[in-house]
Amino acid sequence: KVRVVRSSPPSSQFKATFQESYQVYKRYQMVIHKDPPDKPTINQVRLVPVSFEDPQFKSSFNQSATLFAKYQMAIHKDTPSDCGENEFTRFLCNSPLEAENAPNGPECGYGSFHQQYWLDGKIIAVGVIDILPYCVSSVYLYYDPDYSFLSLGVYSALR
Repeated sequence: KVRVVRSSPPSSQFKATFQESYQVYKRYQMVIHKDPPDKPTINQVRLVPVSFEDPQFKSSFNQSATLFAKYQMAIHKDTPSDCGENEFTRFLCNSPLEAENAPNGPECGYGSFHQQYWLDGKIIAVGVIDILPYCVSSVYLYYDPDYSFLSLGVYSALR
């Protein structure tokens, strides 16, 4: 039996079958693409508003900035002075967008976010995204080069 269900906005059928569909997807990824079973899952992804008033953003800021520097030096061969905390803040935290919670908008609201990918209690990747009324814009992605085998850029883009 084949059933077409609307995923955006999510229909009740989509919501009701999401976990089962996700498990099929995960098994497929492991068998066909040889993904490790501990590849980050939806439960290990946090959407954090880019705001120094947000407790999750503030508590993860140092870890996120350190990961950014590690990524920039390993992948782009930046010097430590090119990817310090000030550069990180200027590049990926200061946004011209203002946060907005519209009545018909997404639960998280509109604005700039850091989509954090966690594994074993630490951030291994961050997708910097803007959620807007008619689209999601991917601004930047950085990840721990030690986890490059997880293809986190591809995973983030698909997610």
